[in-house]
Amino acid sequence: MALSKSMSHVEQIVALKKIEGQIRGVAKMIEEGRYCVDILTQVQSVGGAVKRVENEIFRKHLEGCVADAIKGKSELESRKKIDEVVDLIVRFKKG
Repeated sequence: MALSKSMSHVEQIVALKKIEGQIRGVAKMIEEGRYCVDILTQVQSVGGAVKRVENEIFRKHLEGCVADAIKGKSELESRKKIDEVVDLIVRFKKG
């Protein structure tokens, strides 16, 4: 059985709070007029951290909601979840 949405993603809060701190750090670097390459390095780090959170939430969605729908008896619900996943993958590839 899938975890509730609030429970399945709660561990991502820690990562998001770290990202929030990183973003504040980048803003401070800009305010201080720090070297562009150093700022870009930190921005890249933030982007990687956001991508890791995105991937983890997507993985949990597949393991929970999608797996449950596919195992269920409703072919319509299975098809909807598969279409949803395909749409997400297409969107992720654009970003």
